[in-house]
Amino acid sequence: MTNLGFINEKNNSIFILTINKYKCYGGCILLLHTVMKNFILILILLFSAETYAQKSNLAIFDNLVGKAWKADGNWGDGKKFKQEIRFDYSLDSTLVIAKSIGFINKEQTELGLRNHGIRQYDKITESIKFWEFDIFGGLTKGNVFSEGKNIVYQYIYGTSTVTDMWEYIDESTYNFKVGNYEKGEWKQLYLSTQFKVVK
Repeated sequence: MTNLGFINEKNNSIFILTINKYKCYGGCILLLHTVMKNFILILILLFSAETYAQKSNLAIFDNLVGKAWKADGNWGDGKKFKQEIRFDYSLDSTLVIAKSIGFINKEQTELGLRNHGIRQYDKITESIKFWEFDIFGGLTKGNVFSEGKNIVYQYIYGTSTVTDMWEYIDESTYNFKVGNYEKGEWKQLYLSTQFKVVK
């Protein structure tokens, strides 16, 4: 006798195919071929389902992805804010990549690639994390979540918790706010402007 075992991780069951090597010839080969083909198909379907789940976990970015967004404004201290961001899915839609053009010198006279950002769904915490690297060697990291169609970033800056919000207006416009946001209310705003699709 020859036993072939397949483990189903979902319910820990074991499927055993027993072949009598003395009495089973062409029929067993055909059966074995069918079982293996079905097994491979199941693996492909499971992998596809996991990839789809990853993408759906990043669905809050769907309206941003594949477009460039531009904003101009002023920080509360009078400094200029100028940014153009392009969002794209990467690695089979398991990441969102954000490339930002902005001021690349302290004098705010030169524009160039300023930030490189990554957004990823974390299976362990079941939340979206982000990392934003800038040309000055800095790294900002934190969490992303949605409030309706609004996209909310929260992170630690110094000793404060800061919130960036993309407030949905329509498919080509978001209000962009940065400040101290607690329990659904802005306690203080450092920046308020709009991002619009670059046409």
